[in-house]
Amino acid sequence: MSISELIIRRPDDWHLHLRDGSMLRAVASFSSADFGRAIIMPNLVPPITLPEQAALYRQRILEAVPDNHDFEPLMTLYLTEATRPDEISHGASSGLIKAVKLYPAGATTNSDSGVRDMQTIMPVLEKMADIGLPLLVHGEVTGADVDIFDREAVFIDTVLEPLRRRLPELRVVLEHVTTETGVNYVMASDNNLAATITVHHLIINRNAILAGGIRPHYYCLPVAKREKHRLALRAAATSGDSRFFLGTDSAPHCDSVKESACGCAGMLTSPNALGCLATVFEQEDKLINLELFVSLNGPKFYRLSPNSGKVRLFKTQVPFRFPEKINTENGPVTVFDPMLPIYWHVDNMG
Repeated sequence: MSISELIIRRPDDWHLHLRDGSMLRAVASFSSADFGRAIIMPNLVPPITLPEQAALYRQRILEAVPDNHDFEPLMTLYLTEATRPDEISHGASSGLIKAVKLYPAGATTNSDSGVRDMQTIMPVLEKMADIGLPLLVHGEVTGADVDIFDREAVFIDTVLEPLRRRLPELRVVLEHVTTETGVNYVMASDNNLAATITVHHLIINRNAILAGGIRPHYYCLPVAKREKHRLALRAAATSGDSRFFLGTDSAPHCDSVKESACGCAGMLTSPNALGCLATVFEQEDKLINLELFVSLNGPKFYRLSPNSGKVRLFKTQVPFRFPEKINTENGPVTVFDPMLPIYWHVDNMG
């Protein structure tokens, strides 16, 4: 029987880039309209490395959210080789810091301050394991000798698996998983490992970037992979397995820096994320599992209660008309185009 309406717990976004300044003010409302909470990425310039910086950033986010939106930013710290265990424990004990983000140096946007030598951060990771604070990993190596499409698999073999053997009690999220290898690794692991999956990696493969010409607005990091990997991600996301949950990785850049000789990675998906996801789950005949993926699995891993509010997703014969671009003080930002009509709309029920 065809489903045309769903009422689910208010979703959360467990991986979100809101940027800062005028970009933050331009994009924050798209996330706060549909999501109750979001794990906020700390890769600003300069990065958010201290709890005091995170507190100030949180306040700027709240000031950018419309007064009638009920939205809680969940703050993270950017892990560097200079991070101290006491800074981590202080931020966590205050309730402000919900996770710490590991960027291998040079892996993605604003990751130059990331980690080059894992040994230097072991005291911090040991403290995190002791207090139960999750480590969020950008799961790619960055060596020039590794093909960009193989970065995730090599990271799992050479960094993540040795780390988890050394600290099995450390709670880890493999962020924006993109490969069948990554999916299988999570599914074979225990409950201390989970993975976020983005909207766009469920919809596009690498042909979207390269076939018929270079399309910079589909370029992201981790880069989209072969079709077999997209299908593995769809199977994992729609399965109901509690180790997989939504992290949009919505990451806005102005068109001027996307459409350039060396364009930035990332795309803005927050304006149409839920409609796109409902479409994916409908295509897989798994709408019954959408609430698990967007509303329940994430809070379970983070040891939080699900949101009390509800949203209504409903399908009409008229496609949802999301904006093509968002205007900012520094120029327009292109919204992710899924290349198919989206008939699912969202109504926030409070």
